[in-house]
Amino acid sequence: MRISARALLANPGAQTRPAERVNDRVRFRPAPGGGGVVRVDRRTKNLTKRLRPGDIAVIDHQDIDRVAAEALVACRPAAVINASASISGRYPNLGPEIIVSAGIPLLDEVGPDVMELAREGELLRVEGNVLFRGETPLAAGKLLETPDVVAAMDDARAGLAEQLEAFVENTMEYLRKERDLLLDGVGVPHVRTDFDDKHVLIVVRGYHYREDLKALRPYIREYRPVLIGVDGGADAILEAGYRPHMIVGDMDSVSDEALACGAEIVVHAYRDGRAPGLERLRSLGRECVVFPATGTSEDVAMLLADDKGAKLIVAVGTHLTLVEFLDKGRGGMASTLLTRLRVGGKLVDAKGVSRLYRSQISSGSLLMLVAAAMVTIVATAFFSPLAHAYWEVLRGYWDAFVFWVQGLFR
Repeated sequence: MRISARALLANPGAQTRPAERVNDRVRFRPAPGGGGVVRVDRRTKNLTKRLRPGDIAVIDHQDIDRVAAEALVACRPAAVINASASISGRYPNLGPEIIVSAGIPLLDEVGPDVMELAREGELLRVEGNVLFRGETPLAAGKLLETPDVVAAMDDARAGLAEQLEAFVENTMEYLRKERDLLLDGVGVPHVRTDFDDKHVLIVVRGYHYREDLKALRPYIREYRPVLIGVDGGADAILEAGYRPHMIVGDMDSVSDEALACGAEIVVHAYRDGRAPGLERLRSLGRECVVFPATGTSEDVAMLLADDKGAKLIVAVGTHLTLVEFLDKGRGGMASTLLTRLRVGGKLVDAKGVSRLYRSQISSGSLLMLVAAAMVTIVATAFFSPLAHAYWEVLRGYWDAFVFWVQGLFR
């Protein structure tokens, strides 16, 4: 039985002895982490916006997915404290292994009380499997290590068939609810952005989106596609040096800067018309279009571009494989499969394009080649018997140019 944070507070002295058991599975161990400023948020993607290196992240995230884990690792926290189970066993989620492999202590299943006990901005420390305020223990859980994660992932794979059945059921439910939208485009709103016979690039902050955006620079420069950012994907477009033409989503993870960049905004609403993101946009004084639909915001972006006549849709960071669908932990991900079938051959997934081909010639090698060529040209011109004639010809052109410029001011 896991000891709750409140029980620890009621009897702190009894829980701080190194040899004493905190729960049925874990004993105290030497501190793997240390102290840091606490950042608390139930939504991991909101927390990572203010998480800094050396901070302690306190989250409530069951089955940490890969995208959330990579965002946490990029912030380089001193430790991650999870109120829920990082691996519930429903399916082999990818996040915990990423965090543990990065050398970041992951204190798991500490209980919901930690979300109230740990105060934003205060200084706490992690010792073994316990979170302390000064000498007072706040919460205890299981300190996940690589063998624990591997064993939990093996157990989770046994339940994958059950999750697959649920995924198929969710897919059929989505088809029943959205058959008119999928088959005939009924309910797609009017937008001012022109998609007709154009390439469209849809950016989601998913796996390898930075690398793939960088690899697509020549494509973006040549074809100048319509750029759609799905929620935080709009910030990814700005970070890459571009400006999105449209932002689609429920507006929960996009920055105010992106919303103010001048892009057309399409709010993804529930089927009954409720749109939590509208309140935020009204407070910012931004106009928007509402698109009620079941499913995910990336599905809405694809359906919108397809309905408005896009010639080609290139997707960056979207979800493609079954593991990725399940890794989001949402039944709504089932809509993405049918959306891809609806869009058909015009959809090109750019996932992994950055790993498809990498030039074997480095930038340094190219610079050395150019420098060697320049040295060769200069040496040839200097030592050649005709060098004097070349310089006289160049001097003649230069004198003619100077005479022409002087004539402009006479």
